[in-house]
Amino acid sequence: ITRKDGSKKIREDNELMYKHFPRLSKVTNRMAGYSSGGEQQMIAIARALMAAPSMLMLDEPSLGLAPLLVKEIFDNIQKINKELDTTILVVEQNAKVALAVSDYAYIMESGKIVLEGPSEELSNNPDVKEFYMGITKGGGRKSFKDVKSYKRRKRWM
Repeated sequence: ITRKDGSKKIREDNELMYKHFPRLSKVTNRMAGYSSGGEQQMIAIARALMAAPSMLMLDEPSLGLAPLLVKEIFDNIQKINKELDTTILVVEQNAKVALAVSDYAYIMESGKIVLEGPSEELSNNPDVKEFYMGITKGGGRKSFKDVKSYKRRKRWM
């Protein structure tokens, strides 16, 4: 497709979208509202990329998605960051996934930043492991129901 002015921007945008989200090539003729939640998330990110932003802000990109789609979305977020040199700010409750793909992170609790630093450093922090990833000091799994928010606040204050 070429624009009236003869440019091929639309074709380039489509190729970029399908390169990062090949799954969307199967639903090209479907209205976005009839796509799955994961496909809708991919469409939203792809549409934002068409503006060639220097910074992309995503709020809860994994919300309501199946684990395989979460992995696919975050793999693509990482690729977009590296290949397109786009700064990406992600607000995400899934700490494990967010820390795995980010370079730097802020941990907020009750609207206040309680920890910040390089993602790798935060991923190895015993408090972050326990309170946000459910991993105990012995390496076992912990239920989030067992973690009291007041215990976290006392540690960080």
